[in-house]
Amino acid sequence: MDVATLMLIAYRAMDERVIAAMREAGYDVTVAQARLAQRIAEGGSRLVDLAEQAQVTKQTASMLVAALEQKGLVERVPDPTDGRARLIRFTDEGQAAADHARELVMGVEQEWNEHLGPRLASSLREALTSLRELVDPYR
Repeated sequence: MDVATLMLIAYRAMDERVIAAMREAGYDVTVAQARLAQRIAEGGSRLVDLAEQAQVTKQTASMLVAALEQKGLVERVPDPTDGRARLIRFTDEGQAAADHARELVMGVEQEWNEHLGPRLASSLREALTSLRELVDPYR
C-alpha cells in the first residue's frame, strides 16, 4: 500500500472517532463542517480563505458556514481591517466545541503515540512535518 493511502486511512480513522465523540457530546456536525471549522483562525477568518484552505468552492464554504451558523457555532462579524469584508469566528459555544474536538484529537494522538512508542511517534511527526513543508502552501 502506498504511503498516501496509509496516511489517508489514519486521517479518516481520526475523523470518524472525533466526529462520533462530538456527536455523543451533543455537537451535531458533519465531517465537512468540522474540516472547515478546524481552519478558522483565532481572530476569525474570511470565507474565501476558509474555502481555499479546505479546498472547496466558495459556495460550498458558504453553505458549510451557514449550517454552522444555524447550529450557533460560528458567527459572521465585520472585519476590522476591511469594512467591506466579514470574518467567520467561533461563538462561545463554537469555541467550546473546537476546544473539545482538540482534546479528542490529542487523546487519539496519545493512543497512537503509545502504540508506536516514543521513537517511532517522534519520527512519524518529524517526517510528516517535513513533508508538509513540501506540499502545504497554508502552513
